[in-house]
Amino acid sequence: MKIVLVGGGTGGHFYPLIAVSEAIQDLCTERKLLEPELYYLGPTPFDERALLEHDIQYLPSAAGKMHRDRSIGNVFGMVATFFGIIRATFQLFGLYPDIIFSTGGYAAFPTLYAARLLKIPVAIYDADATPGRVSLWSAKFARWIAVAHPEAAVKFPERVRDRIAQTGHPIRKEIEAPTKEGGYEFLKLDQSAPVVFIMGGSQGAVAINEVILDALPDLVASCNVVHQTGTANLQEVSRVAAVILKDSRYQERYVSYGLLNTLALRMAAGVASVVVARAGSGTIFEVASWGLPSIMVPIPSDISHDQTENAFSYARAGGCVVIEQHNLTPHLLVAEIKRIIDDPQLRESMSQAARAFAKPQAARKIATVILDSALEHETG
Repeated sequence: MKIVLVGGGTGGHFYPLIAVSEAIQDLCTERKLLEPELYYLGPTPFDERALLEHDIQYLPSAAGKMHRDRSIGNVFGMVATFFGIIRATFQLFGLYPDIIFSTGGYAAFPTLYAARLLKIPVAIYDADATPGRVSLWSAKFARWIAVAHPEAAVKFPERVRDRIAQTGHPIRKEIEAPTKEGGYEFLKLDQSAPVVFIMGGSQGAVAINEVILDALPDLVASCNVVHQTGTANLQEVSRVAAVILKDSRYQERYVSYGLLNTLALRMAAGVASVVVARAGSGTIFEVASWGLPSIMVPIPSDISHDQTENAFSYARAGGCVVIEQHNLTPHLLVAEIKRIIDDPQLRESMSQAARAFAKPQAARKIATVILDSALEHETG
């Protein structure tokens, strides 16, 4: 049995593939099946080490990113996509997998186009409140469609809606369960104060970093701050923070990281009272699975409409407060953090709403359909 995974460009497209591959391997062990051969087709993967750790073979294939505005970059994107389709067609013809699983994004398009030509079964998953262009296109011939947000289903063509299931977001096992013990000691925090966890993503969020630095004296007076700055921003943010807190008796309440490793991430999630984060779907569902109240600051709509829609979808469920970036000020951010931390009933209601929104076992639900479809194709 052979299964091809496609999707990428960002962690939001890539890591659900890893989570579903873990669930597929678990199901094979439970059912006493031979583990399938797993392949990842596409441009350079977001995290090549994760592929190696999960025994997923990487097969390079070109894909071109298409911009919404008229740009010379679209010409190069079309050329890359054309050659990607040709290469993916030969790769799939040689492998002839039993099913292809896509999380969308430009990196998936050439392989999905080749799969349609070769009539290979396709299952797709889309993480955003408004499905991406590749997901909407591939839904026309996909056998099964999974979505994370409740609003997403009605944005697909009506004729495919009987194939859609709202599963929630697949989350890697290694970060699904926060570590409740030892977090204060591991992160070297003041055990007398609650913890605010700032998640800027792997690239960081400069706008959030700047507001956090401006708010730092007020924040550390009552809270610990664990700040994921983004690897490119760590040195500058740490330098500025050191100057700001030079004469503060609460210096030990602030710690910064470029990008937290898995253990540190689980430790931070285990001790946090509230999270401040960007609103990528992956981040939202990770925070929701931890049952943590959060303040989401989406990327502005003129740059990416997805995050704004994702954030308000989550806010309507009751799991977060949304502060749009043009409204983000140190005073407002500190006021919202303190409002949540100082109100146990609010924290509990947001926590319950977050867990309900998370829909646990999403990876297993998707993996079950993929595995059953692959077995049917293999024996058909």
